[in-house]
Amino acid sequence: MKCNHFRLFVFTKIASGYWHVADSQSGYTAINKKALQLIDWDQLYTWYGHPNDILVRLNVHNCRVKDVPVEPIYNIGEKSGIKYKKAIFAIGWLLIKLFFWRMKEKYIIRDFHPLVFFYILGGLFSMLTFLLFVRLFIQWYLNGYIPPINALAAMFSFMSASLFTLFGMWFDMEANKDLE
Repeated sequence: MKCNHFRLFVFTKIASGYWHVADSQSGYTAINKKALQLIDWDQLYTWYGHPNDILVRLNVHNCRVKDVPVEPIYNIGEKSGIKYKKAIFAIGWLLIKLFFWRMKEKYIIRDFHPLVFFYILGGLFSMLTFLLFVRLFIQWYLNGYIPPINALAAMFSFMSASLFTLFGMWFDMEANKDLE
């Protein structure tokens, strides 16, 4: 399960915009009165993705966040009630929705930032890459060879998708670096 926890850890960084937060999954949160008043608690996710939702909402309001190490203590024989297969998909889907909500709220509605275009272009080129590689494998299956121009188009699209996405992430990191 460590691999799944690592994925959630990375996806939480991307969704929340808090690139410096080491681990938000313990559920322990200390929050000041001002930040408490900024969050619409009626809209907050109520299951295992609760800390992820709080982080995203705090980022939209430009609140500073800091890691504080905690040592959770469990009773002897106590077991977690989490069902990992269900939680991974539910929290994964939540992180995708929160990422798009944060992009809309923070970088389009509240204060425009061009990093949205980089993420959009990265997404469009990713879809194009998928279609071009499907076409490439169909050509290979039907004809027994791959036309060089098709391979070149697929690779160009893949490189463009990667670069646009990475630049979007970089701009996001720069826009949020003062929230440490």
